[in-house]
Amino acid sequence: MTRPALTLHPDRALPAEPGVRALARELLASTQDLPIVSMHGHVEADLLLADAPFPDPAALLVTPDHYLLRLLVSQGVSLDALGVPRRDGAPVEADGREIWRRVASHWHVLRGTPTRFWLEHELVEVLGVTVRPSVATADETYDQMVEALAKPQTRPRALFERFAIELLATTDDATASLDAHAALAGAGLPGRVVPTFRPDGLLDAGAPGWGERVARLGELTGVVVRDARTLVDALAVRRGQFVAQGALAADHGMRTLRTERLPADEADRLVVAALRAAEAGRALDAPAAGALAGHLLFEMARLSCEDGLVMQLHPGVLRGYDTRVAGLRGPDVGYDIPVAAEFVHALRPVLEAFGHHPRFRLVAFTVDEDVYSRELAPLAGVFPALRLGAPWWFLDSPDAMRRFRESVTDTAGFYNTTGFVDDTRAFCSIPARHDLARRVDAGFLARLVAEHRLDLDEAHETAVDLAYRLPLAAYARP
Repeated sequence: MTRPALTLHPDRALPAEPGVRALARELLASTQDLPIVSMHGHVEADLLLADAPFPDPAALLVTPDHYLLRLLVSQGVSLDALGVPRRDGAPVEADGREIWRRVASHWHVLRGTPTRFWLEHELVEVLGVTVRPSVATADETYDQMVEALAKPQTRPRALFERFAIELLATTDDATASLDAHAALAGAGLPGRVVPTFRPDGLLDAGAPGWGERVARLGELTGVVVRDARTLVDALAVRRGQFVAQGALAADHGMRTLRTERLPADEADRLVVAALRAAEAGRALDAPAAGALAGHLLFEMARLSCEDGLVMQLHPGVLRGYDTRVAGLRGPDVGYDIPVAAEFVHALRPVLEAFGHHPRFRLVAFTVDEDVYSRELAPLAGVFPALRLGAPWWFLDSPDAMRRFRESVTDTAGFYNTTGFVDDTRAFCSIPARHDLARRVDAGFLARLVAEHRLDLDEAHETAVDLAYRLPLAAYARP
């Protein structure tokens, strides 16, 4: 029986033309050993604090990976069969080997996707798997992973060091405990782990549970929220608590983007109305909630000018598209779908007010490729506060990364971007994502050299900047 080997080709994702590929190899060599700066992700600090062995390969690679889940679900594999928990407590597959057999039997579904690129990197580089997953090799590959996970070299802190992570930013709800971050500060890790302030649940007064979250914010800050002014005051105090734990950024992931500065009395009226609605078990109506969210987002930009937290924006995704699945499983199981984004009008109030402020930094991500060249690159090409985040989520793939460089470089250049910023919940995929980005950028720069649009020494410097220096600079505290 044929057992195809699983190997990583040294030229993977590099250009096909031999001359350009040779240049790309040389450029890639200058970045491959650089430390990782991971400024936007969803790995939890508790994982590193506990430093417990990963329970089994399926719990590590399958169940938390919504990129992989959605592809398998599209082929008729149920979330129950993949071990995704249900809110109603009904049983789901708990045998990691059975879950992996389902993945291995659908390995062909991943062909051509970045999910396969990342998984292959994890399997080979992290877990030492030597044969390609398939129906025939499912048990063999699973056993190889189990053996690897039993070793101390694959515990979270050991991997943190092996991955050469210099800086890892988590994403933390504004009312979440920061105890794990405080404990990690003295844990002796070779790199820093910092929180990121995410207040979305406090900005949207139309969302269920807003009143409870505001009450919790008051408990954490000692500020009684009575109106818009005191709500912003409480948010400012909480931001300060994040800064004290090393936070460098605030993160905002709305479906639609809107910023506006309401008159003070109008903003107060909306918060009072929202508090009264919450007391009555209701939510603020959608138009009022939208206006208040736009005002509070503007206030978050103003606070960034004061405390120096970089403001990350990534609108344009309808989360939990299938409401039945969302109700049964919760978020992050693959049912998030991109929608059109608009930045020019939405950001105008903030950019007119703070776009030239020396302490303000705004990083914009999108899953709507149409706005790269039409809106985001021209804005970043003139406002010193704005940087373009890396291709994100559905665009985190080789071809989309190349299109990003082609779309934005003419107008914004390289140095109005953040370099590569990964966005992952899968700890072991962090080096795979950075490796792919470095390969794509090496290929893009090699083409510019081959076309005599860039000198080779400049391409080397730019490759290192994109992989390492620019993320550090984009998120540096003023």
